[in-house]
Order: sequence, then C-alpha cells, then structure tokens
Amino acid sequence: MTPPAPVVSDLAAPYWAAAQERRLALQRCDRCDRWHHFPIDRCPSCGLSDSLVWREVSGAGTVYTFSVVHKAAAPGFAEATPYVIAWIDLAEGARAFGNVLACDPNDVHIGMPVRVVFEEREGFGLVPNFGVAA
Repeated sequence: MTPPAPVVSDLAAPYWAAAQERRLALQRCDRCDRWHHFPIDRCPSCGLSDSLVWREVSGAGTVYTFSVVHKAAAPGFAEATPYVIAWIDLAEGARAFGNVLACDPNDVHIGMPVRVVFEEREGFGLVPNFGVAA
C-alpha cells in the first residue's frame, strides 16, 4: 500500500501546482517578510496581514530537527518504516516540513545539509521532500 495522496485545498493549490513543476514555493508575508509553511490565509507572525505571496525558494537547507518513525499507524506508511520526518531550515530563512528520503535514518542529524527532491506519489503526482545534499 502506498501513502495516501495529499488533499489539495484552494489555499494550498499554488504549493501543489509549483511542486508539479518541480519547484518549491512557500508563502511570504508582504508586511513582516516572514515565511510560512504550511499554507495559511493570514500571517500569524504579525497578525495583521492577509497579503501572503507565493515565492519560489531554492530548496537548499539544513535539518533543524527530526524524528524517526519506527511504527506508523497511518495506512500506507507502515510499509515504509523506519522513515524520517523533519523541519528544514531553508537558505532563504524559511522553515519547511517534509520527509528525508534515500538516507539511512541513523545517518540523519541536526545541521545535515539537504535539498528538495520530488517524490512521485502514485495517483497524485509530485510531493516535495528532502534528500541529502551532494
């Protein structure tokens, strides 16, 4: 069984459209210049702005923190254990969430350089995740 396809809301549609073009795009508040991942409709940093603009980021970053999942309860994920989920500090100052792929979970560490990779999800398309940077 494969992991379920993401649910694409109207709010997140630009994120997923960029991913299908192998681009990582995140929201940035035009008022306070803070980045946001996951998609939101109002900036929680300044609390005032609904002027959130989608901007492409490089996808280069480092592992900020991570967890190794050894026993997944969600359908479609149990077959992939163990796997790594992580918050990634991107070069632009954004923090993004995703899996760290194609790497032994025991080798993942805080500060490890990573780069966005696009995983093909059956029945959906491309999903942004991260792999070890060369």
